[in-house]
Amino acid sequence: MQGLLIETVEPGSPADRAGLLPGQRLLEIDGTRLRDLIDYSWLASDDPAELTIATEDGSNRIVLLEPDPGEPPGLTFAPPEPKRCGNNCIFCFVHQLPKGLRRPLYVKDEDYRLSFLQGTYVTLSNLKATELRRIVTQRLSPLYISVHAVDPAVRERLLGRSNIPPILEQLKELARARIEMHTQVVLCPAVNDGPVLEQTVQELAALYPAVRSLAVVPVGLTEHRQRLPELTPVDRSYAAAFLDHWLPRMRHLNRQLGDAFLQLADEFFLKANYPIPALKEYGDLPQWENGVGMVAWFLKDASAVLKRARPLPSIRATVVTGQSAVGFVDRFLAELSDKTGCQLTSAAIPNQLFGASVTVTGLVSGRDIIAELRDKQPGQLLLIPEVMLKEGEGCFLDNLTPRDLIRELGLAVIAFEPTPSGLYKALRGLTPKKLKAVLLTAAD
Repeated sequence: MQGLLIETVEPGSPADRAGLLPGQRLLEIDGTRLRDLIDYSWLASDDPAELTIATEDGSNRIVLLEPDPGEPPGLTFAPPEPKRCGNNCIFCFVHQLPKGLRRPLYVKDEDYRLSFLQGTYVTLSNLKATELRRIVTQRLSPLYISVHAVDPAVRERLLGRSNIPPILEQLKELARARIEMHTQVVLCPAVNDGPVLEQTVQELAALYPAVRSLAVVPVGLTEHRQRLPELTPVDRSYAAAFLDHWLPRMRHLNRQLGDAFLQLADEFFLKANYPIPALKEYGDLPQWENGVGMVAWFLKDASAVLKRARPLPSIRATVVTGQSAVGFVDRFLAELSDKTGCQLTSAAIPNQLFGASVTVTGLVSGRDIIAELRDKQPGQLLLIPEVMLKEGEGCFLDNLTPRDLIRELGLAVIAFEPTPSGLYKALRGLTPKKLKAVLLTAAD
C-alpha cells in the first residue's frame, strides 16, 4: 500500500471539503502512484484531480479534489523514512556521540530526497542510475552534496568505502542537466587539505554556476573517538595558516566568478582570532546552515538592534552561549545593556558532553548549563538561544528541558530566537507583569 500518510487536513481547504482525514493514505493522483513527497509536489496543482485514498479500514476510494485557482490542497504528510547511510566516514560525528542523547541523533541518513526537501547534505555514494534520472526529470534542485575530495582514492578513504561512484562524474551529469548544487568539504588536516583541496576547489569551480557554492568547514572532533581513526584537529595555528593561504585565494576566485562561490567556515576565523569578513562576501548566504556567514550576519543585525534599542524595565539576566561565540556576544550585550538599562551578561558554557574542542552554541547540553551555573549568580533570568533546543520538542541534546533548568537552578528561563533581534524582542516582551509571572513560575 505505502503512499503518503496524511498528517493534517487544513479546515476549509479543498482536502477538507473532499472529506479527507488524518490517518488516511494518499496512494495516487490521477492514476499515478506516489512514491514520496517529491511525487506529490510534482503532481499536485490547483487543477481538479482524482485522488486514490486508502482508508483506515483498508479499503480504497476515489476522491475528487476541486480547488479554486491558486488554492493549495490543504494537506500535510508525515515525514519520509530516510534511507540509511552505508558510509563509514572517518570523521562521522554520529560515531563520536556519547550515550544518553536523543535517539534520532544516532540515525545516519543518506537520502537525495531529503537533500532536495530539507537541505541535508548527502554524498551520493548510494545514488542509483534510476535515481539520478529522476533528479534530472523532476528537476530536484537545489541539492546539497558532501564532496570532501574529488580524488577517488582520497574520497574512498574519507567515506570508509570502496567502489563508490566517482563524484566528479555525478556532478558533471547533474551540471549538464542544470541542477543547482551547493557543496561542502569537511577538512581533515593531512587527509584532504593541501594539493587535494586545491584539486577539489579547481574542479568544482569549473562546474560553476551549476555548482553554486562550496563551503570548507573544519572537521569536528569530540572526546568520544574510541576505536576510530586518528585525526588531527584544526587548532589555532592550523586555522591561521589555512586562512593565510586560502583567504586571498578565495577572494581572487570569487572575483573571477563574480559570485561568493568559495566560502570558508566561521570557525576558522574564530579559532585563528582573525577578523570576520564583511557580510557582502557571503553573497546570499547559501551556506548558512553550514555555519558560514553567521557571525557576519550577527554583527550586522547587532548593529541594527543597537541603533533602535530603547530603555527597558531593569532586569539582571544571563545569556547562555557557546565558547566560540562569547567574544562578539559579550560586546553586543555590553552595548545593549547601556542602551536598555538592563544588566546583561553572558555565560560561555564549557562543553563537558562532547569535550573542550567542541565550542559551538548549538551543541551545548542542559546538564552542562546546570554544572556551569549551579554555584554562580546569573541574575533573575536565564536566556537560552533556541538553537540549543530541538524544534517542536523543546529539549536539549541530552533530553533535559528548560523546566529542568528552572528546577535545578531556581531561575526563570526563557528561550529566544538566536539572533540579536530575537534577544531584543524577548527583552521587550518582558513587561513588568510578564516578568513577575515568569519569576513566580521559577519560584514554584
